Amino acid sequence: MNTKHENAAEHHAAKRHWLNSHEAGYHKAMGNRQVQMIAIGGAIGTGLFLGAGARLQMAGPALALVYLVCGIFSFFILRALGELVLHRPSSGSFVSYAREFLGEKAAYVAGWMYFVNWAMTGIVDITAVALYMHYWGAFGDVPQWVFALGALAIVGTMNMIGVKWFAEMEFWFALVKVLAIVAFLVVGTIFLGSGKPLDGNATGFHLITDNGGFFPHGLLPALVLVQGVVFAFASIELVGTAAGECKDPETMVPKAINSVIWRIGLFYVGSVVLLVLLLPWNAYQAGQSPFVTFFSKLGVPYIGSVMNIVVLTAALSSLNSGLYSTGRILRSMSMGGSAPKFMSKMSRHHVPYAGILATLGVYVVGVFLNYLVPSQVFEIVLNVASLGIIASWGFIVVCQMRLRKAIKEGKAAKGQLQNAGGAVHLLADAAVPVQRAGADGLRLSERYLHHRINSTAGGIAGGWLVWCA
Repeated sequence: MNTKHENAAEHHAAKRHWLNSHEAGYHKAMGNRQVQMIAIGGAIGTGLFLGAGARLQMAGPALALVYLVCGIFSFFILRALGELVLHRPSSGSFVSYAREFLGEKAAYVAGWMYFVNWAMTGIVDITAVALYMHYWGAFGDVPQWVFALGALAIVGTMNMIGVKWFAEMEFWFALVKVLAIVAFLVVGTIFLGSGKPLDGNATGFHLITDNGGFFPHGLLPALVLVQGVVFAFASIELVGTAAGECKDPETMVPKAINSVIWRIGLFYVGSVVLLVLLLPWNAYQAGQSPFVTFFSKLGVPYIGSVMNIVVLTAALSSLNSGLYSTGRILRSMSMGGSAPKFMSKMSRHHVPYAGILATLGVYVVGVFLNYLVPSQVFEIVLNVASLGIIASWGFIVVCQMRLRKAIKEGKAAKGQLQNAGGAVHLLADAAVPVQRAGADGLRLSERYLHHRINSTAGGIAGGWLVWCA
């Protein structure tokens, strides 16, 4: 019996050694301050800066509760990923862990679902850039696709630079986002405390009670928003990818992860609560950042434009991070045989340029969508991206559960981060698309769900067979 366990442990160790060989070629240049800011910057992006306006219209003040619940859930997902990272830091992130614990077929599905996630998220980001540019009247006549293409050119160039430069730029991008939210919280709190009216309305809690209460449209619209709000936290897993190029992941990653929960509470929940105390929730509009709306109502010259520049930076930051992540995920998949071999190629600057170029090719489709359906592209791709995020998080939880089993069997060492309730998180993750479909009025019978699951699995499996052939 002992011999059997010893052989299993040796086999697992040999597999880990093989997986670690996939990290060859990367330059471990990220410092602590950069990893810390990437972690929180990944949780603050287009979903908050642009998406909050439309969501306030749909759910009113209840949006704060939705952000809180989804934020807590995403924190536990991040803890699960952190446990995997401390087990074995990898630029392939959870795709590499799926390969280790679930096999190559699972890594194939996880990797391509994650690619779909970021492919759609990137299209959301370049669309957001175009929408932000239209805030200024001088650019009102410029087609949306022109700005989308310009954003693509900028971040594509930035991602071909070495990881040290990427990390430094992303640090400043993230810092701008954090400072913007802090500035809003400070200015908004001071204005609220002053008791002065804003845009003809007295500020305070009466703006909630006088406009339909906490759930002005009932509970259902708040539930509908869950899938879209999940998108707001889409980049939290970037810290897992970045761990493969950290100087000291065992120290940096736990600190970065444990700081995320209170920052989500402050930045997301605190911001939404303050927004609905300063203006009626129906004063915020889809297509415009609620923060820009607030600062514009203050009547201070150019402050709305300054805030618009900040949220423009946030969208570029998210797009930049997506290219960084997908380039490395595609290389990991290529090394394991789940993606074409050419995607494993590295530049002399230690950048997986082939994977980055492949992602850029998909983003060109986003430019075309901005030309074809400029008014609808944001919501179309956002919902597709949310499904990719949910699938990715599901794989993280399953891999963490398998890691726990390996630790129990003596095949892996116990790490610093412990995250209980993996099965509960997985069920909650799976409930999101079902909830969305139910909220949209679909009758999800067992037969219908069975058909949908088989169709999805068949499509992925079919793609795998075609590619292998």
